[in-house]
Amino acid sequence: MTGDDIVSLGDKHVGEPYVLGTLVPKDNADYKGPWDNADFVSWVYYQATGILYGCDAVDEHCDFWDRDANKKGQIITIEEAKSTPGAVILRLAGNGTVGHIVISDGNGGTVEAHGREDGIINSVVDGRRWDMGILVPGVTYTSNPISPYRPPSVTIYRLTSPNMVSTEIGKIQAELTRRGFDTGGVDNIFGEMTYNAVKLFQDSVGLNPDGEVSAFTAAVLDAQ
Repeated sequence: MTGDDIVSLGDKHVGEPYVLGTLVPKDNADYKGPWDNADFVSWVYYQATGILYGCDAVDEHCDFWDRDANKKGQIITIEEAKSTPGAVILRLAGNGTVGHIVISDGNGGTVEAHGREDGIINSVVDGRRWDMGILVPGVTYTSNPISPYRPPSVTIYRLTSPNMVSTEIGKIQAELTRRGFDTGGVDNIFGEMTYNAVKLFQDSVGLNPDGEVSAFTAAVLDAQ
């Protein structure tokens, strides 16, 4: 199985629905959704290779991509992953679990389970925050010429250690509070309660609930 086969299989499911936390049966070749973010990528890889990766069981929720990448995969740069069809690109959430994960098409694009609003989509690598690229054993990858990765041009507010502190976070907290999402108060600190409030807000409006306030989430939240 090649990386191009991985992309092709993922693309066949564009337009299918997303449901946060849904359990995807990895051994069901006819499954058409709904999908959870990490489970979608694990399902594609299981169907392509017969290897269960990023999971603990065939029908269990996937939150182990970071673990498997470090133990039995190959970690590569974002630039390499962006240029490699079928490579996986991972962003970790503030609490160490999977925040978001996509399959690279090798030309700067992605196929991914994005959010409740749009389901499985094709998107782009650039302008988004990522932590690592991953190659999975059992797949033959062929890289295209390396193209630079363009990171986000604005600050992405998220859960870090130590916590991020900014008056801009206070604006985010105030708007979340106004909308009924409890941040624990407006203290300008991006802590666990603010992280959870962001995730709940994102899911309520159909965004990818990764708990991070990018320019897009801020625009939907109307936090200037």
